Amino acid sequence: MKDAGSLRLVFVATGDIALPAFRHLLEVGPRPLALATQPDKPVGRHQTLMPPTLKLEALKAGVEVWQPAVIGDVSRELAALAPDVVVVMAYGQILRANILSLASCAIVNLHASLLPRHRGASCIQAAIDANDATTGVSAMHVIRELDAGDVICAKAIRLGPAETGGGLHDRLAELAPEVLAETLQLLASGTATRSPQDPALATYAPKLDREHGRIDWALDAVALERRIRAYDPWPGTFAVVQEAAHPKRLKIFPPVDVCDSTLRPGEFAVEDGHLKVGCGSGALRLHSLQPEGTRRMTAAEYLRGRQLGPAEPIDDSTD
Repeated sequence: MKDAGSLRLVFVATGDIALPAFRHLLEVGPRPLALATQPDKPVGRHQTLMPPTLKLEALKAGVEVWQPAVIGDVSRELAALAPDVVVVMAYGQILRANILSLASCAIVNLHASLLPRHRGASCIQAAIDANDATTGVSAMHVIRELDAGDVICAKAIRLGPAETGGGLHDRLAELAPEVLAETLQLLASGTATRSPQDPALATYAPKLDREHGRIDWALDAVALERRIRAYDPWPGTFAVVQEAAHPKRLKIFPPVDVCDSTLRPGEFAVEDGHLKVGCGSGALRLHSLQPEGTRRMTAAEYLRGRQLGPAEPIDDSTD
């Protein structure tokens, strides 16, 4: 039987949601022997290489950093460290068989949902979009099947009525160290249990890209209000509107208000001094917008000097 602080541990993560858990290990232990993270990526107009924030944290703390293009490329280095536990969170790659056998105790994934609900990359957005009352962080054993391993520990939080994807991301990030600490203690003491997931209850939340944020105004206004919150800040939501006979993207930010209206789906109008758009059922009152090629502004600023046609499907030839 070991104390959790004596475990030999390697941390495998890229996303900022893993920062609080990594900092917890630095402060409380067990101190990571190494961090495996994704390679630096080009960002912005000038494609400047930017490192993951986790890399900067690790280097500052004197933790060895690996940035393989494929995680299997560091299998020898990992084996040489003889880890008891490998902790994975928001890494961005599937761990293959040559990695899964290299921890003497467990390879654990911290996942931002209450499994088996919302397996996959967009689990945070999916919880809001689906109007879930609760979500949380689950610690599970990593197996070949995506997010399907036995659960060791999970903690839940309630979703608020104005929850956004970004806000929920930060709340779950702060919850992760609690789940990790309890999981490591259970593993170290030999008292960890394995709770198999029920495949019949599993849902899948795929990786999102910007095009997933295109709004379908035929949907119910209540559902669209949730999606606009869920997809803020990533991938964001947008409509395509006619401005001076040219289709342009219009990014929409929360909050938006659900209201009654006789507007047709996709029809914009100014009612009672507010910008509204019709949905399949009801309408949305918009407050904060960003027209293509300009800054973010209030709906009142946007309306000055503009004649709007209806929202319509994007014409790919205009991209």
